[in-house]
Amino acid sequence: MSGVTNRTLRALYKPFGLGLTVTEFVSSNALQYGNRRTMEMIDQHGLEHPVSTQLWGNDPQIMAYAAKVVRECGADIVDINFGCPAPKVTKTEGGSACLRDVDRCEAIMRAVVEAVDCPVTVKMRLGWTEQDLVFVEVAKRAQAVGVQAVTLHARTARQFYKGSADWEHIAVLKRAVDIPVIGNGDLDDPSLAMERMRESGVDAVMLGRAVLGNPWLISALRSLMEGEQPQPYPPSAARLRYAIHHYRTMVAEWGEERAVPQMRKHLGYYLKGFAGASELRERVMRTAGAEETIAVVEETTARLESQALVA
Repeated sequence: MSGVTNRTLRALYKPFGLGLTVTEFVSSNALQYGNRRTMEMIDQHGLEHPVSTQLWGNDPQIMAYAAKVVRECGADIVDINFGCPAPKVTKTEGGSACLRDVDRCEAIMRAVVEAVDCPVTVKMRLGWTEQDLVFVEVAKRAQAVGVQAVTLHARTARQFYKGSADWEHIAVLKRAVDIPVIGNGDLDDPSLAMERMRESGVDAVMLGRAVLGNPWLISALRSLMEGEQPQPYPPSAARLRYAIHHYRTMVAEWGEERAVPQMRKHLGYYLKGFAGASELRERVMRTAGAEETIAVVEETTARLESQALVA
């Protein structure tokens, strides 16, 4: 979720019912050199605890150093990323490319566990390809060196985000290890998420792309977990009001020059599921600044509210 789950989004979405928030994943090499942008990525708002900081890299000692840095910066948990399939990460043998060398995975996990005084977790995929599924082996080695939980995104690296996440593999992993297993992949419906939790036996689920522009998914799933009936998702106008709140908060915290390009992406997530959404999305992508963008969204919001009153 690089470029997405910054401290602003984590603080805004935490009250919807998240038990744990996760930073943008960051390069251990960049942390080694004190890269300013990377240090901003691990910065915390103070409202999103407990927070896990996710690291990627291919060198055990550099990963250990980076783990110490993020722990000193307030991470409650250090999470090792063996899951990202993006070419810019895998070409340097980071992310899911680590799964091509299980021994190196173990060395990285051991070094990080020994470096910090907080829980260490791992997020991974099934393997690099469908012919080389190493997730059980990596998880067993994780457990042996002191990793305290594993998250499995049930696709291979080669699948990227195509096809469907195979939750049967997550159930296999849950039966194979004693440490907590967290399931991830295709959890875009709260009832389906609960069904997958029950069938796989996982201890928790990790929500990712499905909550972008839809934090109400978090609330609905939280309600189901607590044995309550979830509230209906808010109408389109209310969702747009929240998008405006998100936009203004980003501008206040990051400045217009930084916030506007980032919020184009976030507005794209919010602007879905109602009549005229695609046209509105095209309009806001052409606006020049924050106030013009907000004015365009508020115009649509007022129209939707007026239509609701008439109905």
